[in-house]
Amino acid sequence: MCEYCGCQQIAVIDELTREHDAVVALIARVRELLAADDVDGAAAVTRQMAVVLAPHTLVEEDGLFPELADEFPEHVEALRAEHRVVEAVLDEASRGTPTDPTWPARLSDALHLLRDHILKEQDGVFPAALTSLDADQWERVEVVRERAGSPLATPVTNS
Repeated sequence: MCEYCGCQQIAVIDELTREHDAVVALIARVRELLAADDVDGAAAVTRQMAVVLAPHTLVEEDGLFPELADEFPEHVEALRAEHRVVEAVLDEASRGTPTDPTWPARLSDALHLLRDHILKEQDGVFPAALTSLDADQWERVEVVRERAGSPLATPVTNS
């Protein structure tokens, strides 16, 4: 992932980036499982991904995005909409393997969207936040991060 602008010097951004890295690894694992026609395995890894994304998304939507919304309203709304699309497909696996035969294809599409979404945040949102937010704004984002907790405090497995 990105390391060129220095935004990872900000603790919240560093943690969000590490969460992105964990999600990207889980996306790769789900793709392998789908290619092997292991829908049960893909659903299980999807649930692990949701564990990482729940607090991550909270930090973005309640912390980072509100601080950027005045300056970048269309971008923030587009990112929020992408969150909803991905969450809806992942949520279908929250109680087990979905029985809808279209779910694996929709999951694959959602993971493609999620991968692109991560790149938008890494290459656009995080560097923009670095240059746009002041100390008070970063403190407000930190409060949300503390409230959300860190999903990486507990190891995320790839199986």
